[in-house]
Amino acid sequence: MEDLAIRSEELYQLYEGVAGTLDLGEERAAESKVGKSLETIYGASQWRLMWRKFVRNRVAVAGGAVILLFYLVAIFAGFFAPYGETTRFTKNIYMPPQVIHLLNEGRLQPYVYAYEAAFDENLRKTYTATGEKTLLRFFAHGEPYKILGLISIDVHLFAGQDGMPVSLLGTDRQGRDMFSRILYGSRISLSIGLVGVVLSLILGTVLGVVSGYYGGWVDEMIQRLIELIRAFPNIPMWMALSAAIPLTWSITQTYFAISIILSLFQWTWLARQLRGQVLALRGQDYVLASKLAGASDRWIVFKHLVPATMGQIIVVSTLAMPSMILAETALSYLGLGLRPPATSWGILIQESQNYQSLALYPWVFTPAIAVAIAILAFSYLGDGLRDAVDPYTV
Repeated sequence: MEDLAIRSEELYQLYEGVAGTLDLGEERAAESKVGKSLETIYGASQWRLMWRKFVRNRVAVAGGAVILLFYLVAIFAGFFAPYGETTRFTKNIYMPPQVIHLLNEGRLQPYVYAYEAAFDENLRKTYTATGEKTLLRFFAHGEPYKILGLISIDVHLFAGQDGMPVSLLGTDRQGRDMFSRILYGSRISLSIGLVGVVLSLILGTVLGVVSGYYGGWVDEMIQRLIELIRAFPNIPMWMALSAAIPLTWSITQTYFAISIILSLFQWTWLARQLRGQVLALRGQDYVLASKLAGASDRWIVFKHLVPATMGQIIVVSTLAMPSMILAETALSYLGLGLRPPATSWGILIQESQNYQSLALYPWVFTPAIAVAIAILAFSYLGDGLRDAVDPYTV
């Protein structure tokens, strides 16, 4: 409430400063304007106050914008990626990244320089830039793909002229474009975290609210279950359960199995948070009024208590996303998660774990940069939402 009091005091000081220079009509108009401003501040809803405080946090807003960009690119990965995730350029294995030049002879015409391959005295493949220019074609037709698995289309944002390879982040040991594979890998890495968080939200919300609302033996049983689950270290349990997934399962079956495994150990934190809030809310007047009016427990839980804790649910889910993404990346890196031909950030990092190749061709480790950016964006967004949930504090 302190920031609102400061805001109202500033409005009154502004009004008192100009009131002496105005006539009676102008003074009344200024007083009415100040009154409307104060009414807007104090009459704002909880969600509006949260939004006002959130947008003032530029770092959190930037994190949210980066996350939206990541998910937009993941949904339309086939459009933004110039090539398919399995397209190979066998003559361009371990090709270094190409830099885009915007101006061509004074005209805005993006291009990249072509590379010429050769072998040094150690039979290591090296590339040198030639003077030959490869122009970029935008909205070019190329390999067909499906948007959301439904609409088939072959238009890509850009591609090289005359079928020449253009690799902004270089190629890997099989000549596959790293930029395209990172975009395709974001679909699994970002969605598996989202699915895992949704499943853990359902478990954590229901069990946490029920535990705090009923209390007694129900609360004791749920809390002992939470303590039992939290007693096991997450990474070893994830590894043990992931290793039990049959190798004959399809990519879709493995995907949902990994999502369920990750969600089984992430709901306990949310349940503990909501239990504490519900313990304080169940004695509020509106909850007691609903009981006296004959409302059922299900009505009170889902119509009053869950909406009242929605801010905390959003914050916890946002902060849980980085751990989900890191867990999938770690399992895939260890060979216990998704496996090729699936493409995820963890699989891309696992394929670049050869230290000799990493030292000679460092661009194959660029998927780790995408993981780091996503983790930081989710962390900044979660911190901003956590501050905005309590808009009455400075």
